[in-house]
Amino acid sequence: MVGGSVPVFDEVILSTALMNQVISFHDMSGTLVCQAGCVLEDLSRHVEERGFVMPLDLGAKGSCHIGGNVATNAGGLRFLRYGSLHGTVLGLEAVLADGTVLNCLSTLRKDNTGYDLKQLFIGSEGTLGVITAVSILCPPKPRAVSVAFLGCPGFSEVLQTFSTCKGLLGEILSAYEFMDAECMWLVTRHLRLTSPVQESPFYVLIETSGSRAGHDAEKLNDFLEQVLSSGLVTDGTVATDHMKVKALWALRERISEALSRDGYVYKYDLSLPTERLYDLVTDLRARLGPRAKHVVGYGHLGDGNLHLNVTSEAFSPSVLGALEPYVYEWTAEQQGSVSAEHGLGFKKRGVLGYSKPPEALHLMQQLKALLDPKGILNPYKTLPAQA
Repeated sequence: MVGGSVPVFDEVILSTALMNQVISFHDMSGTLVCQAGCVLEDLSRHVEERGFVMPLDLGAKGSCHIGGNVATNAGGLRFLRYGSLHGTVLGLEAVLADGTVLNCLSTLRKDNTGYDLKQLFIGSEGTLGVITAVSILCPPKPRAVSVAFLGCPGFSEVLQTFSTCKGLLGEILSAYEFMDAECMWLVTRHLRLTSPVQESPFYVLIETSGSRAGHDAEKLNDFLEQVLSSGLVTDGTVATDHMKVKALWALRERISEALSRDGYVYKYDLSLPTERLYDLVTDLRARLGPRAKHVVGYGHLGDGNLHLNVTSEAFSPSVLGALEPYVYEWTAEQQGSVSAEHGLGFKKRGVLGYSKPPEALHLMQQLKALLDPKGILNPYKTLPAQA
């Protein structure tokens, strides 16, 4: 997405793939301690066998490493329910630029002794140290999971449905995703997936997870009755069977794959005030006109995270010039973030100033100079190039 792990000039690549051991798992607390090279899906399987789940779930779970997840502060599909890795990582071990091994591999839930050093490395994209092990808090595995896939007549109804959803589903709400009609067109056209509901301007995927199927079903049914009777939702379907749940999630998770088959893709990952989340998509459709094949918006509405994607037949300097810096300026005007969950890497390091004040950038550069004075850790990434 942003070239955070891509060598661009003279780098030496360090792989942690052989550091793939689970060190311990505590059945009472749900605390997992493991090496950085463990694949996320393997860890998920390990803890699920013991009645827990990883607090992180990604489309790339079959190949991504937990150390990389932590280094990039990966967001993913369970963010709404379990929060970010800043909250679920209890401790970590990292090797600094001078070879010092920093062992902060705590498994304590509460530790208020001095600066919380682990937070420096979560989301630092490998620029301050190499994460070699992590301890992470895993929540209990839900006994009942349901997914509702709904059609909404407008984005205003998507927002009102979310408000209703939070009020009626409360503690069992684990995901609230949205996609527009163009996203559905792309996945049905390019991937031959089938929409389970009638054609709508917007679609919403809601996941609930709890401990009692009957209790959850009752709450979900009450919610669906209310949104259907009020006109917020025009059509919908519900799944509890594992394969049907997976099929509904595929409509949302495979949008990126469908986009890649549509032409050249310009990708933006933004945090915006929820009520303004879709305005940028509408704005860009008018701004780009026929130069773009598709301008689509989808993402984690429950987290205020918009995935904005534009496709054209081939790379076009004209399209890029119309998008940048316009998209970043628009986001800054809303006090949003130019990178909600994919980091800065190489491609976005120069636009950090749209989301952070000069004083914050200066302090980040001071931290980098202190911990990596020779600039050998993931060089050319995350921070703007200094004059």
